[in-house]
Amino acid sequence: MHRHFFAAMITLVFAANQVLAGTSSSLLDVSPDGSRLLVANPDNGTVTVIDAVKREVLREIPVGSKPEGVAWIGNGPRAAVTLFAGSAVVFFDAATGQISKKLAVKAEPYGIVADKTGGRVWVTHDYLGLVSEIDVAQESVVREIPAGSFTRGLAVSADEKRLYVTEFYTGILNAIDLDSGQIVDSWKGHSTDNLCRQVALHPTRPKAYLPHIRSIIKTIDGAGSIFPQMSVCDLKPPPRTPPSQGGDQRVSPPSQGEDQGGVRRRVSFGMDTFNGVYVVTNPWEVALSPDAKRFYIIYAGTNDMNVCDVIDDDYKEIERVGNAVTIGKNPRAIRVSPDGKSVYVYHAMDFAVGVYTPSMQKVATIKTCAPPKTPEWVLGKVLFNTALPPLTSRRWIACSSCHPDGLHDARVWNNPEGMRKTTALMGMAHTHPLHWSADRDEVQDFEYTIRGKLMGGFGLIAGPIHGKKGFEKAELEDKTSGRSKDLDAMAIYCNSFDFPLSPHIPAPGKLAPAAERGKAVFFRSDVGCATCHSGPYYTDSSLQKPYKIHDVGTGRDDPTEKMGAAYDTPTLLGIYRTAPYLHTGKAKTLLEVLTTQNKGDKHGKTSHLAKGELDDLVQFLKSLPYEPPPDVTPNTVSYRLQPGKKE
Repeated sequence: MHRHFFAAMITLVFAANQVLAGTSSSLLDVSPDGSRLLVANPDNGTVTVIDAVKREVLREIPVGSKPEGVAWIGNGPRAAVTLFAGSAVVFFDAATGQISKKLAVKAEPYGIVADKTGGRVWVTHDYLGLVSEIDVAQESVVREIPAGSFTRGLAVSADEKRLYVTEFYTGILNAIDLDSGQIVDSWKGHSTDNLCRQVALHPTRPKAYLPHIRSIIKTIDGAGSIFPQMSVCDLKPPPRTPPSQGGDQRVSPPSQGEDQGGVRRRVSFGMDTFNGVYVVTNPWEVALSPDAKRFYIIYAGTNDMNVCDVIDDDYKEIERVGNAVTIGKNPRAIRVSPDGKSVYVYHAMDFAVGVYTPSMQKVATIKTCAPPKTPEWVLGKVLFNTALPPLTSRRWIACSSCHPDGLHDARVWNNPEGMRKTTALMGMAHTHPLHWSADRDEVQDFEYTIRGKLMGGFGLIAGPIHGKKGFEKAELEDKTSGRSKDLDAMAIYCNSFDFPLSPHIPAPGKLAPAAERGKAVFFRSDVGCATCHSGPYYTDSSLQKPYKIHDVGTGRDDPTEKMGAAYDTPTLLGIYRTAPYLHTGKAKTLLEVLTTQNKGDKHGKTSHLAKGELDDLVQFLKSLPYEPPPDVTPNTVSYRLQPGKKE
């Protein structure tokens, strides 16, 4: 009885402190009075200011490279936006469009929220796993808080005592105490949880809602690899153990679905079964109505959303209202107006905001910007992000489910041909052939994946493609480019990703002293790294036949390997953010690549190097690229976003 009374008191205290909804990071934000909207347009490098009453654009403000989060400061008109590729936070006046400060911050700023008074702004950094705290009056960073690994989603509690941060690749939710700057609680789900970009808080109850996917790496099938999920975390503190000599010790958070002191700390809902037989793909963002009676979740891969009733039972949590509603292309943000009468959805590939009633009747469409780059690039991005036919037949998976915005998913898949780590698409235009086994010589060869077991689609080419027996490299004999406008467009999009400069350099074109020493080690003949990792992209990949593939001993430990133990040389550019390493993911760090996972010195001669030399070599690798690689090489393919085209 005492235990239940204690738990009830915690709930009441928490609710009393949570009168208003916590602010959650997004590409879309509504002003506190509901009169204006801010929309970050990542592909255009702009922020659009919208009159929410007249439903018209007031202005579009150029801010910089890849804005990913936007927030009003106080009641406005000041606002701020993160530049993911620009490593900056831009402060601007939404009423005039004037930029007051472009504040340089640590790499990959993503989510952003502000306190109620407009005195503080907090920003997550993806790769670095940090939160920056910014003094708005001074427009300067006052504190950097370790927040986890690859942090993206961000929300601040209504009492502004805690931040809640999601880890992109694990779906873990971490709570940061703002007084101490320490992680004080954590909610871990399934080991398969992946790609969690956002967290939203219930306005009056200790609940957090996280949209994400599950990556089932042992199943290479369109109906069993990727699942849409939504997790609910109970934010009440976990029970404590009885006092002991060591003091009052907190119990470790339980695993998924486990009760602890009568409280489920985290529960995950499959949004496929939630919708009966209707499959939805790539949950992106959630929102609650101001009275917390309605819950909305959008699915970027199938262009739809659910409207739900919130159930305050600590068990069922949400209940679907009607069927999933079809909306615009690639929805990536959702917000509800302060009066609860309007729901705003940012349809990223329509470059527009849809205005809906609470029951999701569409009442207006507001264009936020013109389509960027080229029409072919836009078409390619639409196809890359959709799980709809003809790319799939059963709607379970999109290309972006494993390669989100050209990045990797931090997973090693048990493919039929053997273990294969997902690679990022950066620099792909210059590093063909593709795949670890160099079995594809053009992006259009992914028609085989589209028609295969993984996606189960009808394909984008009208007509047959070469038959494939076992693991033979039939794709190399089949010219798939030039046969489908859609497939060529997707190739242009996939080949458009460039490398950002490494955050581990002091300035563009410069290396730190340790990295300079490591560079000398890298190019030494008695080490041999540059033998295969050569040229401006640090790879000897070439479309000249016979293709260069190498047996460096890394494939001998995989009993499932079916295509031989010789592999294409991966680029080293951007390697600082692509752990785990090697095609099997067995090397957790770059140092392991050079030591424990380099038996027999087959992967460069490193066994004779001193510890200091190894450490310097790692610092050099983490510094790549320290200068922009050339836009054209002898190995550059033609299906890409050509220099000089509309940007």
